[in-house]
Amino acid sequence: MHTHAVTVVSAVVVNPSKVLDLDELRQTVHALLTEAGWPEPTWYETTREDPGRGQARQAVESGARVVFVCGGDGTVRSCVSELAGTEVALAVLPAGTGNLLAANLGLTHDLIAGIEVALAGGMRRIDVGAVDGECFAVMAGMGFDADMLAATSEATKARIGWPAYVFGGLRHLRGRPMRVSIQIDDEPPIRRRARTVLIANVGRLTGGLRLLRDAEPDDGAFDVAVLTPRTLGHWASLAWAVVRRRKRVPRMEVFRGRSVRVTSNRDQPRELDGDLIAPGRVLRVEMLPEALWLCVPRPASAPDLAESD
Repeated sequence: MHTHAVTVVSAVVVNPSKVLDLDELRQTVHALLTEAGWPEPTWYETTREDPGRGQARQAVESGARVVFVCGGDGTVRSCVSELAGTEVALAVLPAGTGNLLAANLGLTHDLIAGIEVALAGGMRRIDVGAVDGECFAVMAGMGFDADMLAATSEATKARIGWPAYVFGGLRHLRGRPMRVSIQIDDEPPIRRRARTVLIANVGRLTGGLRLLRDAEPDDGAFDVAVLTPRTLGHWASLAWAVVRRRKRVPRMEVFRGRSVRVTSNRDQPRELDGDLIAPGRVLRVEMLPEALWLCVPRPASAPDLAESD
C-alpha cells in the first residue's frame, strides 16, 4: 500500500517588521512544504497601510486553501477578517509579542512545528466576532484594556515581551470608571460603573493568564466580562484571583450571549484582539458561529484538507 502526498495550494502573509530574518523564514517554509509535496506558496508582505486584509484576499483569489500568517496579533486579526466565512484555512506562524490566538488554542510558538501542524491537516471551525465590518477571534474590549494597549510602546514590547502590557496598565489603574449600558441579546440592559468590558470568544489574556474559565471558541456564544474595580486594592485582589486561578474573581461579573452592545457615557478606547480601533461610545459585537477554519494539532479523528473538498 502506498501513500501519496496531498497537494494543497498555499500562501504566506507575513509582517516583515515582526520577522527577524525573512530569508530564513522563506527557506524554512519552502523546505518543509517541498518535503510534504506541496507546491511553493505565494508570498504577500503586509504594509503599514494594509496590515493583512488585502493580502489575504489576494491569497484566496489566487486559489489558496491554506493561508499561513506570520506576524503579531494585528496581522492575524486582519487575516481572520478576510478569511472568516470562506473555506480557506488559517495557519498561525507566531511572531510578535502577543499571539493571543495561538496561546488560547494551544498552538505552538515554534515556527517549524507551526508549519507541520498545517501540513498534518488537522482543522477546527471556530466562532468569530464581528465589529463594524472587522472581525476578531480572541476578544473585543472597551475601557481599561484598550488604555493599557495604547500606553504600551512597540519598542518596549519588542524588548521585554508581554510584561510590557503590565507596565502600560499600571499607568491607568486609577482612571475614571465609565458608565455603561450593556445589552446582551434580547435581555434587559445591564447598567454598571465599569473600568472595562471584555467580549471574549476565548478565555486567556496576554501572558497566558486565564480570565474566563468557561469560554470556548466554538460554543456559539461570547463570555462578557464586566470589571468594576474602584481602588488599587480592588485591582490587586482581582489580579490575585486570576493568577491563582480562583473560580470566583472579585469585582468581575460574567454574562453570556451572541449579540452584545456596550454603550458608554463618553468616548472610550476600544480594541479587537489587542489591536486598537478608533475610540467610540458604542461597541457592538455580533457572533459569526463557526465562521473560520483554523489549522490545529490533529486529534485522532479530524477532517483533513483532502476530505473537505
